[in-house]
Formats: sequence, C-alpha cells, structure tokens
Amino acid sequence: MEDQAHDPATLVRDKLVRMANQIATFFLSQPEDVRVQGVATHINKFWEQRMRRQLFEHIDTGGDGLLPLVIDASKLIRRPEAVGSVPPPSQ
Repeated sequence: MEDQAHDPATLVRDKLVRMANQIATFFLSQPEDVRVQGVATHINKFWEQRMRRQLFEHIDTGGDGLLPLVIDASKLIRRPEAVGSVPPPSQ
C-alpha cells in the first residue's frame, strides 16, 4: 500500500494548503479590514480554476491545516464548477 504522505493527491493538497496559508500570513500583516478581501482577491486573480476547485474540495472535507483567514476568505473566492458538471442551458 502506498504511503499517504507520498500519495500524489495528498502532495497536491498539502502544497495548496501551504500556498493558501502563505497568502493568508502575508495579509495578516495588513489592516484587519482588508485581510479577508485581500486573500480572496489574490486567489481569485492568480489561482487557476483547478487549484480553486481543489481548495474547495479540501475545505468541504474540513479544511484541515488551513488558517482561519483562508476559511473566512473562502466565502469570497469564486467556486469553480465541479469536474464533469454540466453548465445550465443559456437562455
């Protein structure tokens, strides 16, 4: 059985957690009223849909290891559609 620490999905998740926490740590040095928006804006602007989807998958399963600021900012982060979902018909 493959060690979970070396599982590719675990490695990707751990890297995303580390990156999100680094962004949050930077914004912790900013005035309190801009922290949440700052984290969300950075992730919305610079993270691919795939990365945001993986972040939300992790948050939806408890968000282990994420700083509270990342969790707070997730309410403002654009949530990509799930892989394989069919977009609603345009009217």
